[in-house]
Formats: sequence, C-alpha cells, structure tokens
Amino acid sequence: MKERDLILMKSLIESYVKQGTPIGSKALLRTSHLSVSPATVRNIMADLERQGLLLSPHTSAGRIPTTQGLRIFVDQLIQVRSVRADVIEHVKRNLNPNQETKALLGNASNLLSDMTKMASLVQIPCTPVNKLHQIDFVPLSGKKLLVVMVLENEEIQNRVITVDKDYQRDELSQMADYLNNHLVGKDINSARKELFGDMLKQKEKLDLVLQRAIDFAEQGLQTASNVENDGESFHLSGQTNLVSMATHGQLDNIEQVFGAFKQKQKIMSLLDQSLAAKGVKIFIGEESGSQSLSGCSIVSAPYKQKGESVGVLAVVGPTRMQYEKVIPIVDITAKMLSSALDYKAV
Repeated sequence: MKERDLILMKSLIESYVKQGTPIGSKALLRTSHLSVSPATVRNIMADLERQGLLLSPHTSAGRIPTTQGLRIFVDQLIQVRSVRADVIEHVKRNLNPNQETKALLGNASNLLSDMTKMASLVQIPCTPVNKLHQIDFVPLSGKKLLVVMVLENEEIQNRVITVDKDYQRDELSQMADYLNNHLVGKDINSARKELFGDMLKQKEKLDLVLQRAIDFAEQGLQTASNVENDGESFHLSGQTNLVSMATHGQLDNIEQVFGAFKQKQKIMSLLDQSLAAKGVKIFIGEESGSQSLSGCSIVSAPYKQKGESVGVLAVVGPTRMQYEKVIPIVDITAKMLSSALDYKAV
C-alpha cells in the first residue's frame, strides 16, 4: 500500500473509532490533511474496499473498516501510548503482593475494567500458584478436625473436616509430621496426586494413624483445591460497561456476548491461545472464532510466575476500541501482576 493510502486508512479508522459512523470522503480529506483532490480520496477508498479493508454498510458514500482493515491498523499504523507514571503507580498500589492470590487476581480484573471502561477477564490458574509449606491438624469438638495449610507465601487456608472419632494431640502431631515429610514444597494439586499415587499404594503397609493421616489430608486438600478455583475459570469484571456501550449503539449482540461469558468454552479457548504468547495478543471480530464475539475485540496478555506463564488477563470491548490506549494498559497490568506473584513466591 502507498503511504497516502495508509494515511487515509489510519485517519478513517481513527474517525470511525471516535464517531462510530461511516466516514465520507470529504470528512476524510479534512482529517487526513493530505494535499489531494476529493476525487483521489474517493478512488483510494474504493480501492481499499476492493481489497477487503473497508466496506460501505449503507447506500451512502461513507465507509467503515473491516476486520482485515482493523488488523492492518493495529499491526502497522497505531502508535501505542506510553503509560503515565501515575497510572503505573496506581496499578502497583492496587496489586499488593501481600493479598491472597485470589484477591490479587480479582483486583487485577477490576483494575483493567476501571482503566479501560470495558469488560475484563483474569484467568484463574488451573493449578494453585503457591506451594504447601506446612500442614497441621487441630482437634475440634464433635468429631471434627481443623486442617491448617500454610502456603509458601505465608497465606493460611483452614478447612474443617468430619472424622470418625476424637483424636489425641500426639496422634495428630504424628500425622502432621508424616504428611509434612512427603508433601511440603508441592502445590495443592501435586500434593493430591502424591496422596493418590505413591502414598496410597503404601497405605496398607502403614499403621492406622498414618492411614488416617492420608485420608484427612486428602479431604483437606480436596476442599482447598475446590475453593482455590471456586468453580470459576476466570474473574470477570465490568459487564455493566458493555451494557452501557450496547445502550449507546457501540456494541451489538450483547446477549450473545454475555452468553459466551456464561458458557466459557470459547473464552477459555482464546485465553489458552494467549497463554503461549510472548506479549500482548489481539483478537479482532471474527478472529475469535466465535460468532457470539464477532462484534468484539479481545486484547490479552499472559501473566507469569518465576518466568513461566500461569494465566492470562484480557480486555473485551467493541472492535472500535482505542487500541493505542488499551494495549499498553493490558501489557503493564500483566507485568505488574507477574511482579506481585514473583514477590509472593520469594
């Protein structure tokens, strides 16, 4: 494409993002500041339409960008803004690593939504990102035990389980010592696999107290694993932002978008694709592969712990979003969340 063609397309898309209406040749000539005739602008727009980069939604002469046109705009034409120092400080302050991991991920989702005025997602890791540091049993009344699990970041999770009898403290101490020797340093899911693996195979060779230790630990870790994910695949924030956009004609098929959030499969597929990305990844319109999300763009980035991608955060909004603003916000939030998780792991 010639330079003037790119200038015109960039100007048209920027005007379309602001106005949400088809852009005519006269308006485009004014905003592009090119020294060409209106006829030349019309010819260029017609040529861009033949290439599949623009389309005329109505009988008027105005045009809007296609998904392919937006892709060229995002990949080649926008100038991503630098994130202001006060915004970086705001993100850092709200992603306090002293929070529990679940609260930290939820805050990241809320931050993205507040800063972009769109919906945001933060994927919950499929396995807990913290490792088991210590496990203890505390006797309670009524044949109940408190299972206390200390994670490596000093986060404490307590689970109450029902047992077959009242146990003495020395028995519980023996159980805890045995489990700590085998499970410390593993994440919760790995610890459960250990219980179902080698330890379960050795169960018949152990005395009754240690057999009960395996049973009690399995109950506690099962509950912890369920609570860690809380039945959810991702934190979702800012749905009301999308409702507002739909009300003002900025987003179509809002019911289908919410349906995609509820069903989760397509969303999770996109997040999984983003997990392997080195940085920000953008899905525009039908690039998502979902008809429900064809009117949306998704800007995503993986977040890491100790250099390994453990989840993805994303912003969901209309295709006519301010990409130059949204992209750096998603990028810096992912990096700040990664730093907070690294700090928790120290």
